[in-house]
Amino acid sequence: MRKIYLDNAATTALSPKVLEAMMPYLTTVYGNPSSVHAFGQEAKKGLDAARDQVAAALNCTPGEVIFTGCGTESDNTAILGVAEKYKNKGKHIITSSVEHHAVLHTCEHLQKQGYDVTYLPVDEYGRVTAEQVREALREDTILVTIMFANNEVGTIMPIPEIAAVCHEKSVLFHTDAVQAIGHVPVDVKAMDIDMLSLSAHKFHGPKGVGALYCRKGIKLPSYIMGGAQEKGRRAGTENVAGIVGLGAAIKLACDNLSENAAKMAILRDRLMRGLAEIPEVKLNGHPTERLPNNVNYSMKYIEGESILLKLDLSGIAASSGSACTSGSLDPSHVLLAMGLPHEIAHGSVRLTLGDDTTQEDIDYTIEQLKEIVAYLRAMSPLYKG
Repeated sequence: MRKIYLDNAATTALSPKVLEAMMPYLTTVYGNPSSVHAFGQEAKKGLDAARDQVAAALNCTPGEVIFTGCGTESDNTAILGVAEKYKNKGKHIITSSVEHHAVLHTCEHLQKQGYDVTYLPVDEYGRVTAEQVREALREDTILVTIMFANNEVGTIMPIPEIAAVCHEKSVLFHTDAVQAIGHVPVDVKAMDIDMLSLSAHKFHGPKGVGALYCRKGIKLPSYIMGGAQEKGRRAGTENVAGIVGLGAAIKLACDNLSENAAKMAILRDRLMRGLAEIPEVKLNGHPTERLPNNVNYSMKYIEGESILLKLDLSGIAASSGSACTSGSLDPSHVLLAMGLPHEIAHGSVRLTLGDDTTQEDIDYTIEQLKEIVAYLRAMSPLYKG
């Protein structure tokens, strides 16, 4: 049976080249990078090189890169840090209704601490506009946090325009770019981004390591305390092997970004054309302003979970949305925010391509999905086709 992995938004396979870069730090280079002896300083060289690689990929300085345990920690550090540091200026935060739960749950937590959060609605494609942000800004607004690209439907937000509006009022801007890094160009200086979160395992790096870009001059308190690592911004002995892997992965992804994005966009569009031939389906997300590897469709009159189980039996790995909410029976908050009714949102399937996805994989997936949808609809009391 064929085995096709189309769940790259959940996680990607570790690149062999990344593993090769990590291996010395998993075996012979085992010193603590905070130690002054030769063993520690050898490990520190790997840490410093990775910081340089991340800085080069984002177009920032190495000192603006903070290594974390994951994208979620990066989001938490930015949002909670600004909330604490600037609480005397105000307690108003602006975000969108389609953020990852790493952002939404953090904002909900702050609401319980007396902060006021505005959740901007999105249009039918899952986008917010810079004008919406402008209208929501207040004198007591201290942070705007809007994701770069949506993890479920792939829609890309107008990040430079939103950042510009924020800075007209001297409000800090953070973006969760976990899904964007390695897939679309990201330049924190050109886009005027103050803080940005990323995670290595979304671009063929290891799990358990992320980073937060924090523009020079923004002083965030540390929420993991106990040491002076990361210049006092994130305590705890560094995951050197993981950080080296992050650096190697982001360099590989960005060095080959244009080529890989073009290839995946061709395959994505082929998949979209094939699925559009199925009766009564709906493309979720923006038709053009979307990630090059993301396809999300709602299949009316059937359950997404049933489709996924059938796909798995056919050797195809896919998902219905964020892996972080896979245990929930509720429909996607993203699709509901985009105006889809519950019954249609329940029938969504997310297919996310990777570097090794082939045209044969796409054609087989289209063929299988057509058969699966027809089979399930034949049993559905709702379908009248």
